[in-house]
Amino acid sequence: MKTGILTAAIALTGMVGGIAPAAAAWPERPITIVVPFPAGGGTDTYARPLAQQLTAQLGQAVVVDNKGGAGGTVGASVAAKAQPDGYTFFMGGAHHAVAPALYKNLTYDIKKSFVPVALLAEPPQVIVVNEKKLPVKTLKELVDYAKANPGKINYGSAGKGSTHHLAGELFLIQSKVEMVDVPFQGAGPMLTALIGGQVDMAYDGLGSSAGHIRAGSIKPLAVASKTRSPTLPDVPTAAEAGYPDYVVSTWYAMWAPAGTPPAVVEKMSAELVKALNSDKVKEIWKSNGSETPNMTGAAFGSFVDSEIQRWAKVVSDSGVKLD
Repeated sequence: MKTGILTAAIALTGMVGGIAPAAAAWPERPITIVVPFPAGGGTDTYARPLAQQLTAQLGQAVVVDNKGGAGGTVGASVAAKAQPDGYTFFMGGAHHAVAPALYKNLTYDIKKSFVPVALLAEPPQVIVVNEKKLPVKTLKELVDYAKANPGKINYGSAGKGSTHHLAGELFLIQSKVEMVDVPFQGAGPMLTALIGGQVDMAYDGLGSSAGHIRAGSIKPLAVASKTRSPTLPDVPTAAEAGYPDYVVSTWYAMWAPAGTPPAVVEKMSAELVKALNSDKVKEIWKSNGSETPNMTGAAFGSFVDSEIQRWAKVVSDSGVKLD
């Protein structure tokens, strides 16, 4: 009897003791980052250069797996069910702080199904138009035109319930105008439609719009940040244009499936901080209009809690419901 107990104790000690060496050896094989939107969207714009930098740092391939659909909730559900072994991470963002107020039957809980790792980027929203479809040059002209033509302007979004959609609804509440949301399966397809003239305008994250703005394909009317963006120094803030409370960012972040070894989460957090402060990534973030945030672990988790509360109020005030 005593021999059996001793044997079990030795085995248990070996298992517990084996956790630290396993974490120390991590990673021993490729890592997957689940991105819950199609390629070409805002999340993808930040995920791919970050994956390249992490690959260089870790010595193992870090690959992006796009799982789009339902405002980013399909990919989140996939990531939540992944084996919590430190080889699958989830790169979501502001969309996932909106989802709890809109989707009543989510198959995951952003607070319980995941462990917060780090805030990665926080580019402001930018109000952009296709000048061929909507010949306005300022935010005031847009509002005046919308008031004179209620319900005739449409705006593209990355899907019902996405931050693009809710950022639009927030602006409609504050400006007291009517517009029609046209949802797409991600920011990439939405921007293609905007550039092609299938929609008039969009409330997009600067990260995915910046390149198209520089190319002259779409025109920015205002950025939804407290101060002007260094990326678009000539573009006024929404506050300057008369809407001081219109401050919206399309932030992006990393989570790990619940149950991932804490030592691995801590190590990934440290690697992300290192990656974000690399010259290459900082330059890409700057060109996309994003600051380099410094928020990890519990602090990031508290930030998510505050965002969930904020967007729940916008959903309630706008009366948005999903079919």
